[in-house]
Amino acid sequence: MAKNIEAQGTADFDWEALQLDGYNQVERSELGDRYEKTLTSIMEKEVIQGTVVMINKKEVIINIGYKSEGVVAANEFRYNPDLKVGDVVDVYVDCLEDKTGQLIVSHRTARMHSAWIRVNDVLRTGEIITGYVKCRTKGGLIVDVFGIEAFLPGSQIDVKPIRDYDIYVGKNMEFKVVKINEEFRNVVVSHKALIEAELEEQKKQIISGLEKGQVLEGVVKNITSYGVFIDLGGVDGLIHITDLSWGRVTHPEEMLELDQKINVVILDFDDDKKRIALGLKQLQPHPWDSLDTNLNVGDKVTGKVVVMADYGAFIEIAAGVEGLIHVSEMSWSQHLRSAQDFLKIGDSVEAVVLTLDREERKMSLGIKQLMPDPWNDIEIKYAVGTRHSAKVRNFTNFGVFVELEEGVDGLIHISDLSWQKKIKHPSEFCKVGDAMEVLVLEIDRDNRRISLGHKQLEENPWDVFENTFAEGSVHNGTIIDMKDKSGIVALPYGVEGICPSKHLRKEDGSNAKVEETLDFKVIEFNKDAKKIVLSHTRLFEEGDDKPSTPSKGGSKKAAGSSTDQAVKAINQSAEKSTLGDLDALAELKEKMERGE
Repeated sequence: MAKNIEAQGTADFDWEALQLDGYNQVERSELGDRYEKTLTSIMEKEVIQGTVVMINKKEVIINIGYKSEGVVAANEFRYNPDLKVGDVVDVYVDCLEDKTGQLIVSHRTARMHSAWIRVNDVLRTGEIITGYVKCRTKGGLIVDVFGIEAFLPGSQIDVKPIRDYDIYVGKNMEFKVVKINEEFRNVVVSHKALIEAELEEQKKQIISGLEKGQVLEGVVKNITSYGVFIDLGGVDGLIHITDLSWGRVTHPEEMLELDQKINVVILDFDDDKKRIALGLKQLQPHPWDSLDTNLNVGDKVTGKVVVMADYGAFIEIAAGVEGLIHVSEMSWSQHLRSAQDFLKIGDSVEAVVLTLDREERKMSLGIKQLMPDPWNDIEIKYAVGTRHSAKVRNFTNFGVFVELEEGVDGLIHISDLSWQKKIKHPSEFCKVGDAMEVLVLEIDRDNRRISLGHKQLEENPWDVFENTFAEGSVHNGTIIDMKDKSGIVALPYGVEGICPSKHLRKEDGSNAKVEETLDFKVIEFNKDAKKIVLSHTRLFEEGDDKPSTPSKGGSKKAAGSSTDQAVKAINQSAEKSTLGDLDALAELKEKMERGE
């Protein structure tokens, strides 16, 4: 009986369950499925969610359902100061197990990964997001968007120019993502786009109602060197610098300042009404309309020089009322000069009204009219025959122009410069700027011309030379040049004579050369032509080795002898005389007439 029971128990024993820890195959499979469901499937290099289980000053412990918990540095949660135990956060699995078996995760990387996905979605959908302005940078601001540092350009902060970026630092603002550079991981956001969207409808209403001549209120948005931009409530218009004031404006800053509210008038706009021209001066009456009705030609006015040009100066006698002083009306002088020689910008001047056209709004002025015209009493001040001092102004081929005073010029003809010298061009006789003594020969008041002379200040020396250099007289001279087979001989008193080449032969048969000093005999004297013909050869051909006597009598011989001595005394150091020597000649003539 016992054997049968034993045999039966052995036969019914579940040996498989014994091998499977007391579980059969079915039960074990069910338990395995239930266990696997309790485990989280984790892959490296992916973002998963975890629960904060502990927080201290340095670390945050996060349970991600893995065999070990992840440790994240506390500074990765600085953006979220309200973090607490039990919060669910994103983490990025860098490594399931390091060398020590520790799970390595990062919250910052998870945020960046999620942020880029989020930012791209926002760019595609145009969604409005909120970001935190971290700091200021060159040209704009740095904004934290989903953990990404995005750039907010200064031009995209507001519809109006921003002068102080610092007021936005530390604030949360709404933005739209406008540009993403995947290669350089750059994100550009705009706050201006939100404002423009709000103003677009308002702008359409304003533009649709614009009319030329309409007066609107606006705010000064921007000031440039050429004009002022005005915000008309979402629509910008430009006041050109010439439309700011009836008077001249150097820079718009003289008239307006930023954020100032002003009334403006619409002057013009394009077909799309995107460019609107505004005016400020048009709201005021034109200054010419309020110009004194009693102002007439010949009246004196006072104003300030506002514009200079070579041809004249513009004088502002009232705001928006200007007159031109032409350079010819600045002085009685006839010399061409620049207006800058008389006036400069900012000068206060008094002038006389020469022309006045109220319809054309033009006025010409003059300042020389405030001074008497020097030609009014020209016959009295510069009577014919009077002697004056003048300044050489310029030359011509036929003479010298000199200035007697401001506005009075005269001409010295080339033939009236010297009695003695044959002058080919006036520059041989004087130079510009020299002071000259002149004699008034003739006055033409109607044509404002004065004929002057210089040689007339002295007696004609050829009246004296007629006796001094009489035919047959002998004089010492120096050959200074050779021209046309003739020698030019320098004689006393600055006189030059001509010695034909055949008369240059010396007693030894050789010919006289330049710079050689010899005695010469006068063989011809022509007072009218101012010509003296000489000969050296005649001295020895006639057997005369000493100076011969003049052919006109003994008295003239004595006069010639005394004259020769006087010549040597006066001109012992000079080859040519000057006009100052003529005084000596005159004295000599008087002695000769007295028979001394």
